[in-house]
Amino acid sequence: MRANVATAVAAKNMARRADRLLAGLEPVRRRDKVARIRLPEPAACGRTPLGTVALTKSYGDHRVLGGVDLAVDRGSRLVVLGPNGAGKTTLLRLLAGREAPDDGRVVHGHGLRIGYFAQEHDTLDGTDTVRGHLAAAAPHLTDGEVRRVLGAFLFTGDDAGKRVDVLSGGEKTRLALAGLVHSGANVLLLDEPTNHLDPASRAEVLTAVGTYPGAIVMVTHDEGALRALRPDRVLMLPDADEDLWSEEYLELVALA
Repeated sequence: MRANVATAVAAKNMARRADRLLAGLEPVRRRDKVARIRLPEPAACGRTPLGTVALTKSYGDHRVLGGVDLAVDRGSRLVVLGPNGAGKTTLLRLLAGREAPDDGRVVHGHGLRIGYFAQEHDTLDGTDTVRGHLAAAAPHLTDGEVRRVLGAFLFTGDDAGKRVDVLSGGEKTRLALAGLVHSGANVLLLDEPTNHLDPASRAEVLTAVGTYPGAIVMVTHDEGALRALRPDRVLMLPDADEDLWSEEYLELVALA
């Protein structure tokens, strides 16, 4: 068309339009990286590695937990539900030994090894490095194994030397999970483990949790986490002032 005087202008206009369209296209994205999370076999333990007897906790005049009795059997699955302020995180902190109860007690069975995932990442030392955290959480790993595990959780190259306090929320979640799953724990206490994760990594976490052979006590607002875990029991912490769960969610609880 450019060789013909009558069509040369039209040809130039079409070429300019094609250039504008091509410039507006996003480059083809490589497949997003996903943390390939595989939970190793837990350490051997007794029939009931963890439990509580009449566990009570108050903050000032506000009683958060009153007389909670639990038996977490080997390989069992327990989901803790309730509205904000009902004591879900407090219960996990008591089970993990991060806080002491006002009354009652936490019972440790034979061979108990707890792995605790804190919602606010307060199990992470901000002054530590990524490599240092995993090496301390899983001291049985060699330096080469530490690097391979970090790579599986998307920490590559210079990432291993980063300080924990400069990581994003999603990176802190991945690092905490990396240490947790390679610690040999046989009871996992998980407080909202899918928070801050991208959709693909969230799916990986849920798949790993669903196939883990050890015991799990999970606090979650994530309906997908409830489906993946398929809990043996559901503990509803009471709060008469708030109706938190949708009808669909309550149906999932009933099926569990």
